[in-house]
Amino acid sequence: MMEQYIEIKAANPDSLLFYRMGDFYELFFDDAEVASRALGIVLTKRGKHQGHDIPMCGVPVHAADDYLQKLIALGHRVAVCEQIEDPAEARKRGSKSVVKRDVIRLVTPGTITEDKLLAPSESNFLMALGRVKGGADTRAGERVSATGNQTSYALAWIELSTGIFRVAETSADNLLADIFRVDPRELILAEPVFRDEELKPVFDLIGQVASPQPPSLFDSASAPSRIARFYEVATPDSFGTFSRAELSAISGVIAYVEKTQKAERPPLSRPEREQAGTTLFIDPATRTNLELLRSTDGGRDGSLFSAIDRTVTGAGARLLADRLMSPLTDPKAINRRLDAVAFFLTERRLGEALRACLKGVADMPRALTRLALNRGGPRDLGALRSGFEAAVALRTLFADAIVPAEVKEALEAISALPIRFADQLTAALADDLPLLKRDGGFVRAGYHAELDEMRALRDESRRVIAGMERELVEETGIRSLKIRHNNVLGYYIEVTANHQAVMTGTDEAKARFIHRQTMANAMRFTTTELAEMETKIANAAERALAIELATFDALVAEAVGHADTIRAGALALAMLDVASSLAVLASAEAWRRPVVDDSLAFEIVGGRHPVVEQALRRAAANGFVANDCDLSPENGAKAGAIWLLTGPNMGGKSTFLRQNALIAILAQMGSYVPAASARIGVVDRLFSRVGASDDLARGRSTFMVEMVETAAILNQAGERSLVILDEIGRGTATFDGLSIAWAAVEYLHEKNCCRAIFATHFHEMTALAGKLERLHNVTMRVKEWEGDVVFLHEVGKGAADRSYGVQVARLAGLPDAVVQRAKDVLHQLEAGETSGKADRLVDDLPLFSAMVRREPPKPAANDALGGALSALNLDEMTPREALEALYRLKEIVAKG
Repeated sequence: MMEQYIEIKAANPDSLLFYRMGDFYELFFDDAEVASRALGIVLTKRGKHQGHDIPMCGVPVHAADDYLQKLIALGHRVAVCEQIEDPAEARKRGSKSVVKRDVIRLVTPGTITEDKLLAPSESNFLMALGRVKGGADTRAGERVSATGNQTSYALAWIELSTGIFRVAETSADNLLADIFRVDPRELILAEPVFRDEELKPVFDLIGQVASPQPPSLFDSASAPSRIARFYEVATPDSFGTFSRAELSAISGVIAYVEKTQKAERPPLSRPEREQAGTTLFIDPATRTNLELLRSTDGGRDGSLFSAIDRTVTGAGARLLADRLMSPLTDPKAINRRLDAVAFFLTERRLGEALRACLKGVADMPRALTRLALNRGGPRDLGALRSGFEAAVALRTLFADAIVPAEVKEALEAISALPIRFADQLTAALADDLPLLKRDGGFVRAGYHAELDEMRALRDESRRVIAGMERELVEETGIRSLKIRHNNVLGYYIEVTANHQAVMTGTDEAKARFIHRQTMANAMRFTTTELAEMETKIANAAERALAIELATFDALVAEAVGHADTIRAGALALAMLDVASSLAVLASAEAWRRPVVDDSLAFEIVGGRHPVVEQALRRAAANGFVANDCDLSPENGAKAGAIWLLTGPNMGGKSTFLRQNALIAILAQMGSYVPAASARIGVVDRLFSRVGASDDLARGRSTFMVEMVETAAILNQAGERSLVILDEIGRGTATFDGLSIAWAAVEYLHEKNCCRAIFATHFHEMTALAGKLERLHNVTMRVKEWEGDVVFLHEVGKGAADRSYGVQVARLAGLPDAVVQRAKDVLHQLEAGETSGKADRLVDDLPLFSAMVRREPPKPAANDALGGALSALNLDEMTPREALEALYRLKEIVAKG
């Protein structure tokens, strides 16, 4: 057995080997040590190898999914090794023969299909990177390598659990952004590409998601034949025309699926190309800053997705996330989506009925994939049945409705679902379905006559035998006739010796009743019918399960045969879920439909931050302060405006910056937006540099990261871009930072010609408004009251003259002495008394003297105001007494 284990392990060196031993998956040697630490299970030993104990640990087969989930989450890959022959066959080769085993599947982060291992609302993408050098057909992805050859890149990605298959060209510059857009769980690529020093920064950033593979998987020359073989077609030309890089990526995905799924073939859809420029380009730093799918702590709470998700199905949530990560750039396509949302806002009762119907729909695409991979069970067939039932209900629901184009297309896809197969599932499947097919009991009574008979024999054998006994008593007239059973004869007919003539008196009786045994006072017989019944009873349970398994296999084959139609219908249900959920969101949050067109307009009236607004409501805090933003071209200008935003810390600058970027994303994904009104000329690239972070592992300080991200923006932004920049230059010396920020604004204005909001604390930059015609000064308004600052969170025209940093420091809880010292230093710096010399501050305002606690001066005896204040007992005053006291104090102040 250990020889077999070592041989199989040698063929799968990069995976933990789950070796089937009875009811357990067992791991040995280094695998056992790794798994015991990762899973927190006991490490034991079994036998010896080369004189040393063999480490071993194991997990029960019935609980394997839970352990797989932990291992995959930690980045491990697992090879599942099963018995592939009956133990009885092995025994025929000799008493010590080992049952044949082999790896039936490799479990990797990108190839998971089990329900327990997948989050219903999250996609689980496997992505492949294809690279071709010297290709004559390189298009959008081409660049010139250091050797002068053209190099093209492409990405192909699948969702194995749902069958989605997409491909797109990319470039070395856009590679990281395109990877982050899809957000794969696993990225496979050829080993030489992984070792390419030029691409090393990309793979460093994505970490263990990258998985290098043999180059043969990505061979573009053999790709067409591999694709044709996988899809069982003569040629893949009917799928479309793909570049060599795209073929390389597609081949890589298919080869990896074949490698990990072994003999099983998942029902992948045919590769669908995404045309360049059809989706909004959002660079990785911007996705992180804006917290689209996940917040900064890595969870969904606090993200934009969590704020907008009102879907009722897992497939709908995944489609919503896909649209959020890939907003469109075609106004016609965007408005088709907005029309669908508007329809459900108008037809609210229809939308409510739709959502009630969809709540009962299980995850059809994932169920279909599990069935195709021979990992499904009766409940997966039940998932298809629930989807078909919803489809029938929706056809009736929308029968008389006048619907927009996107809803109409969805209903057509739903109507194309195979009704005959749907009826077959309804007739064949019981109402309550077991998890595993081996348990039986999932075929409805009355569907299969022989199955009903076998079940009756299995479950009601006594009743069946009693029925036969009654029939024989009536036939022979022998009232004492009994049918009995023992372990020697099995079932037999027993009559007393007095009645033997009835059983043997005629040739016909002798032919019918076969003598088995003669006793002192009785005789025992059998009949052909009783012998057959005995055999049937003995084999009834086995035969019943066999019939059910055959029925299951037939239904699965039928389902896989309709895979494309079922997948299209499931996508249509998800689309309706998304459109209706966005209507629910818009109604509940008072969002409005944006106007999206081909102009360069960017006009938001009463815009709000969707996540912050909901957080304030949950905390029962004051309502969100809405603000306008207008970056549209003015006075016939050919480019949009730039807003230079100044104002205090804690005044709301970062919130204002982000909310406008999020409104653009929401509008272009086809959602209503949190604003009183919005007009957005399509944004093709979105850049956001908000917040501070470092990358010490790669030797980058906070300021270096800031400069790298700023450089990427200035090098890529165009006139249709939207750029959000916050505090550029604050990570270095004042004059250095001011100079960089100043030059960056000028470059955005003159070279990039983009729409932008630039927030800064360098108040000197407000002078640029007089020089740059498209630049406008705006500020976050505040109000000062008796030395304190009140943040109004309002954006208005003008410029701030200070940042109120000391006041914010006091609010943060800095010691009073530090706050007071800061005020003194700030006063002298602003007054110019130090002439830029720090030693003057040290001499004139020693730090430690400032740390002496300053007690408030006690009022003098003849100080009328002070005396009146001291006399007030605030804890015991009624509201009316407090009001009267205020009037008295006002009179004292008026008298001087």
